[in-house]
Amino acid sequence: MAGCGTAGLAAALLLHRDGHRVTLFERFDTPRPLGSGLLIQPTGQAVLRALGLEAELLARGAPVTRLIGHAGKHCVLDVRYAALKRGGVGIGVHRATLFAILHDAVLAEGIGIEAGRAITACADGRLHFTDGTQTGRFDLIVDAMGSRSPLVPPTRPLAFGALWADLGWAGDFIPDALQQRYRRASVMTGVLPIGTPRHATGPRAALFWSLRGDRLADWRAAGLAAWKAELLALWPATAPLLDQITNPDQLTFASYAHRTLPHPVAPGLIHIGDSWHSTSPQLGQGANMALLDAYALALGLRRARALPDALTETIRLRRDQIQLYQLLSRLLTPVYQSDGTAIPWLRDRVMGPVSKLWPFTAAQAALVSGAVGHPLARLGLDA
Repeated sequence: MAGCGTAGLAAALLLHRDGHRVTLFERFDTPRPLGSGLLIQPTGQAVLRALGLEAELLARGAPVTRLIGHAGKHCVLDVRYAALKRGGVGIGVHRATLFAILHDAVLAEGIGIEAGRAITACADGRLHFTDGTQTGRFDLIVDAMGSRSPLVPPTRPLAFGALWADLGWAGDFIPDALQQRYRRASVMTGVLPIGTPRHATGPRAALFWSLRGDRLADWRAAGLAAWKAELLALWPATAPLLDQITNPDQLTFASYAHRTLPHPVAPGLIHIGDSWHSTSPQLGQGANMALLDAYALALGLRRARALPDALTETIRLRRDQIQLYQLLSRLLTPVYQSDGTAIPWLRDRVMGPVSKLWPFTAAQAALVSGAVGHPLARLGLDA
């Protein structure tokens, strides 16, 4: 198992419990999460429930019932989970919370982790490392190293990434909503409740600011004061959060990529999570898709006697939903992250009002929750 992210840890647990011998390899000396906040949708919750790990997620995270976005005076996004036929909510969490839940379970079950092992290649069932060593032969290598995996062709990052900060909950924000503010599509900021992570003593918020990757150096050169002034002009309510930021190192820049491998399987190798498919963060499905991929892999191995058949079944279980969300993400990214003006103008004056009408309300909720394509029914998971 290559990679100690969401996909790798979940797959390791599932395969270990099914009786497979599993070893995890991680490039960092100490496995750790990257990034700040994320939304665990009902799809991801279902996988964690099947793993018996949902309780701490619910205890540590924050229920999110709405996604709200404003561009000036226009409300252009208002997604309510209540519109879902089967109900449910998103759970806002710090990425470290999800990591800790999965990582602790892996350690508790005695699954081996080899840290500080930066992988360069795989061949003939063996992993090769930067120090010139290699492993013995494995029946199956699972690549869960993300969009920058050295086992897949490199891909160019999307123009826009985001700065993230983990801050104490403060200010006049809706406690069960992801709130966003836009100026055209080139400026986007948001506040997500992420509950109380283990490292915190009270509720936290994830603040994010969309930024082109090629403008990151200019952002640093301009200094925090200039950025705070711009954000306050757009959204004055963020002042209590910005008061907590005194050093640019409190903000982590995350970049994203659009890529789907046409052939995520090779003899003795399968790519899952972002190493198979990665998108912009607009639909918030990354961690949830990774959990679904891990469960599909376990299910494929249970159903088929021969390994090639098991991998084919894994891809069959996931391909349709992945392709659909890849398409939707490509269509929606310019609406919220681009330098254009025509598309955001239409978003503010046409898409926003129309999206508040049935059946668009239900369609939006299904899209955000990850329910489009019926992935849970396909995997036999409890919704």
